[in-house]
Amino acid sequence: MELELRHLRVLCAVADAGSVGRAAADLGYSQPAVSTQLRRIEGHFGEPLFERGPAGVRPTPYGVEVVAQARDVLARAAAIGRRPGPGAPVRRTLRVAATNSPMLAGMVSGVRARLPEVSLAVSSVYASSRIVELLEECAADVAIAADYPGKELEHSDAVAHRGIVTEPNFVALPARHPLARRPQIALADLAEEAWFLTPDDGAGWPGVFHTACAAAGFTPKAVHEFLGDRSQLQGMIADGLGVAVVQATTRPIPQVVVKPLIGTPLWCRYVLAWRRDAVAEPAVEALLQSATGAYRELVARSPHLRTWAARTWSVTKA
Repeated sequence: MELELRHLRVLCAVADAGSVGRAAADLGYSQPAVSTQLRRIEGHFGEPLFERGPAGVRPTPYGVEVVAQARDVLARAAAIGRRPGPGAPVRRTLRVAATNSPMLAGMVSGVRARLPEVSLAVSSVYASSRIVELLEECAADVAIAADYPGKELEHSDAVAHRGIVTEPNFVALPARHPLARRPQIALADLAEEAWFLTPDDGAGWPGVFHTACAAAGFTPKAVHEFLGDRSQLQGMIADGLGVAVVQATTRPIPQVVVKPLIGTPLWCRYVLAWRRDAVAEPAVEALLQSATGAYRELVARSPHLRTWAARTWSVTKA
């Protein structure tokens, strides 16, 4: 078959919805029609683009690449020949402050496809407390921030927020570590390790880490504060200089393994926050859907998280 834009829209809708049925509803088609289209599209590419499971569908690693390219093509197609008509709204820019989140790139790509009349100007801001300040000071319009169970993001009524996803924190350790072959690791078993920790984020970290360690019966003996290149951190872990709490979607280098913690003592929630007077509800929905879709794609590329999630958790938890 010849690939058309409507086929790309089907791929993106399925990736965003995480379900063929929900994608069909979003597109206004019947579920059998979307299922048939999806089979034909996968036949065109010669291999599955989605993994089917009881919780829905997720892009395969190849599917992640195809969906990302589809979003880009759709965004470019939507912009062809577009001219603002009389009285049309002027193209606007939303200022985005974002903490260290791997879903950012996918969210920006998704927004570009959903809201071609909006551009995003992104600033990297580590501390979630500083992100709230930027929103309150009207120096940012929208943000991706982080908080923790029992420590919800605090802000004035001028700002609103909604959860994107609540994910477990995993641990990264050298591939040659004695515990590296275990499917899960008890936090207490790492009591003698040196830890690499990111600095205070003004939202509860690293306090939640130290609280979890105390509950496990130990105080970390050595803590190295680290805020820098992720590959450099993994290089130091690979060299046996310490271990680190990491995001569950972290893609390890060959000399590093990423493992879940028994009992899941550490969680982090990513939230979309925005100024009520700067971002309209349709844009909020587009941002949220784009961020959620980006996270699903990250999960598809994280075998250690998919394995854990299949047993205990759904990526729709927020």
